[in-house]
Amino acid sequence: MAQPKILLTRIDDRFIYGQDVELWNEAVGSNLVLIINDEIAADSRKWAPMRVAAPDGVWTRFFSVQRTIDIIHTATPRQWILIMVASPADALTLVKGGVPISKISIGHMQVGEGKRPVTPAVAIGDADVAALRELQKLGIELEIRYLPSSDPDPIENLLA
Repeated sequence: MAQPKILLTRIDDRFIYGQDVELWNEAVGSNLVLIINDEIAADSRKWAPMRVAAPDGVWTRFFSVQRTIDIIHTATPRQWILIMVASPADALTLVKGGVPISKISIGHMQVGEGKRPVTPAVAIGDADVAALRELQKLGIELEIRYLPSSDPDPIENLLA
């Protein structure tokens, strides 16, 4: 099995939003953005706005979590991948499923029922904290960073 070239995995529940993905793509040098989300993968009507927002010359694919686990090792060496997921739970499922993720950057997780804000752009619940702690135990490097040019916030803000 080939080892896919995953440059960065990013948790951002907006997926491709404004200039964020363009800046991250430029920072890591990806040519393929994988949006990994069961709901979006199942509804192709949601793909068009994200494809339009993707940087020129960058491919965008929409896969479920399980499909990603099943096919990530078929990526070619010329595919330099930026993975976008909505939650720590999805990231953890990918890692446990054998997707070779070494670093996760957390950018945006919206406030919702059972979630508390810990930074201006990140709100977490107990399940998020548990998943992030497990990712850390598995040796995954975690950071909170809004833009590539921003200084990271301490990950302890999320895990306290």
